Amino acid sequence: MVLDYSKWDSLELSDDSDIEVHPNVDKKSFIRAKQSQIHQQREQRRHEIKTLKYERIINDGLLTRIDKLLDSLKQHEGSSSPEESIFKTIMEFASNPADDQAPPPPEGVYTHEKEQPKYSAMMSSLVDQVKKEFEESKPGDLSKAYTQGVEGHKTKVQSLQKELLAKLAQLEKEEGSKITSDGLHEGFSTSHVAKATEQAKAATTSKQTEVELLNPGASAQQSTSKAAEDDDDPANVEVSPLAKKFANLKRNDYSAYLQFISEHPHIIAEKETDGLLVEAFNSQLKGKEEYARQCVHQGLLLQYCRSLGHDGIRLFFNRITTKDHRASTLFNDDVRDTYNRIKTRAAELSKENSASNDPAGVEQIQLHAVDPNTKITINIPTANSEDPTEIEARKVFDTFPADLQKALASESLDEVNKVLGNMSVEEAEVVVEQLGNGGMLSLEEGIIDGTTAEGQKKLAEIEAEGKQDVGQPGGDVTELD
Repeated sequence: MVLDYSKWDSLELSDDSDIEVHPNVDKKSFIRAKQSQIHQQREQRRHEIKTLKYERIINDGLLTRIDKLLDSLKQHEGSSSPEESIFKTIMEFASNPADDQAPPPPEGVYTHEKEQPKYSAMMSSLVDQVKKEFEESKPGDLSKAYTQGVEGHKTKVQSLQKELLAKLAQLEKEEGSKITSDGLHEGFSTSHVAKATEQAKAATTSKQTEVELLNPGASAQQSTSKAAEDDDDPANVEVSPLAKKFANLKRNDYSAYLQFISEHPHIIAEKETDGLLVEAFNSQLKGKEEYARQCVHQGLLLQYCRSLGHDGIRLFFNRITTKDHRASTLFNDDVRDTYNRIKTRAAELSKENSASNDPAGVEQIQLHAVDPNTKITINIPTANSEDPTEIEARKVFDTFPADLQKALASESLDEVNKVLGNMSVEEAEVVVEQLGNGGMLSLEEGIIDGTTAEGQKKLAEIEAEGKQDVGQPGGDVTELD
């Protein structure tokens, strides 16, 4: 029987005695050096395999978007302005940030890249390359020139995909040709554990006090929903000092805008856009229309830059600063529509606030006599009186605001009520109490005609009331709603 030892050919290195080295070379050192070399080559090969697989994934996504761009160009074949359809297609790619973002590389692959470029930025770069290729020749049919240029780049990407596939197959073949510990796996395994029979446990009864809740899940749900509302509450959104500085830059100075964004790349964050739009709304409420419009412009400018990615910012500025370019028209229309919505909403809110500030609907304190035959009179304590009671009343009078002192000096109840109406309910109640305690308010009876039956009846009522202890005279304070 012939023995087959071919399976051992897959071993990369053996430390058996069949390894022959030069007499001047230490055998153990040679084996360790050889092992280290094999491990380095293996790691490099695996890293290259991961890199090639990732590049193929990126190229597949790029080919899909190239096909969509070609379909758009063919639909607008013969158009005098193909750049408009190209820009619209690229903006569609960028409209969905999740789909526009390239998949993250595997661990250890492309570590030198701080941020992966987005597909929309890749397509913008491809279109710029195509434009440079035929810019000198100045073709008559721009649509056809763009189509041919994009198809040429598509062919290059497809050829690159074939090269990557061939190289990947070769590396995977080399990786699988040798036996390594990573390739070892357990063929089959079985085990059985006899479970112990469960013994019946004596049930012990114990008295427990339970509190029955009407809505047991309310607390957790309310706290969770409250936290979510706090995070999403627009009132918590505030404009940052950096965003304010960006909004105060000179209007239409796009070179300054681009320089500012380059120096502060984190300003394109979503919270900065939200802060500028809130600032625009608040400024519109205050009547600062030009500043509000500028805040909307700057906020949407940051939003477009964020959707296009870091590599697409400069391209976007080039497009919107080009005279009569479609990108500039689309952006300005978006700014105008957004500002008009803010302006309309601010006007509605101002109207609602004006209605709510109507004095007829505000709770206030007013003075009036309950009995129509009596009236409230105002007594101002003299400044140079020697009466201790009047001196104390004068001290209270001097603590009143100037408008209230003026109203009291006029001895007009309507003027006093006007001043009280402008105060809060709590403040007005304190003032009325001080007026009553200081004797600055008193009631005077009207003239009663005793010759008539009605007058005699009134006199009888007054005499009857005089026999009772009615306390100090004073006006009634009514709280009007």
